[in-house]
Amino acid sequence: MSIMCSRGLSLATIFFAMLSNSVFNSAAQSSEPPDSHAVEIAMKNVMYHYTDPIAVHIIHLQGYLTPTKPGATVVFDDKNSFTLVLASAEISISCSALAQVLNENVFSASDAPLKSLSIESQNDQLTIKGTLPQKANVTFETVGTVSADADGRIRLHSDHIKAAHLPVKGLLDLLGIDLPRLIDVHKIRGITVDKDDIILDPEQILPPPYIRGKVTAVRIQGNEIIQTFGSPQPSNFAAKQPGNYIAFRHGDMQFGKLTMHDADLIMIDIDHRDPFDFFLDHYQDQLVAGYTKSTPQYGLHTYTRDYNKLKKRPTPRTIKQSNNK
Repeated sequence: MSIMCSRGLSLATIFFAMLSNSVFNSAAQSSEPPDSHAVEIAMKNVMYHYTDPIAVHIIHLQGYLTPTKPGATVVFDDKNSFTLVLASAEISISCSALAQVLNENVFSASDAPLKSLSIESQNDQLTIKGTLPQKANVTFETVGTVSADADGRIRLHSDHIKAAHLPVKGLLDLLGIDLPRLIDVHKIRGITVDKDDIILDPEQILPPPYIRGKVTAVRIQGNEIIQTFGSPQPSNFAAKQPGNYIAFRHGDMQFGKLTMHDADLIMIDIDHRDPFDFFLDHYQDQLVAGYTKSTPQYGLHTYTRDYNKLKKRPTPRTIKQSNNK
């Protein structure tokens, strides 16, 4: 591993900037890197924040950080400069967090066909409620199951549909909108409708940094929707690391004024009693609250404070997002 940086840039900045890569087109089913510039990544028991209230629980993950532009370097200060390619992962999202993602990131346009969505789970089924702005804001409710499609997307099958508390024949009848208009990708990203089913594409519905990977299984557990991506990998380079962590190996990374070659970095949760709570937008605050050690192999271990345990919550800030997507 080699590092180049300008004077005054702390090692803490190096460590956490690298973490920013963490955090759904084609499947990453192999342990082979998809790009010669890819950075290998492994994660265990991490609560990754897209925003303060929206987070996903990464139970375990193996994959690669790849630059959006082939041959470029992964730049951590630009969320759109890299993609997280999932070779194998188990990631859960709460019903309330998924509803907030749909309201804020998918159906946020003024002319969206669905608004004010809420999602609840009961007896291995999801209940989705909302309003239809194009139908005088009439309320609707669907109850159904979830499954993984062969193409890696998530299917929400509607067993029962109601509008204004009355049974409705089907979802398309309820919406009263032609299917081509409903799935206009210029207006609604990551959502399609197939008869009475709503199909979600995890690669598109979440905000940056974007992911690539096939959902191979999905289940409901309590209030969580648990997604399995890819297939088990033959090995994990960070398997011997105890506790909760985010680990990086190989490849080149740039953050701030610093460039790291042949990365060798593990970000370690100071408190292993609960998931490693991480918010990319506040990585520096988390690093400042922790400490760093060098390894005999010239690697770096940064012991990082949970975001939700910072003594003073930092003022919200935003990591740069380019217009590459």
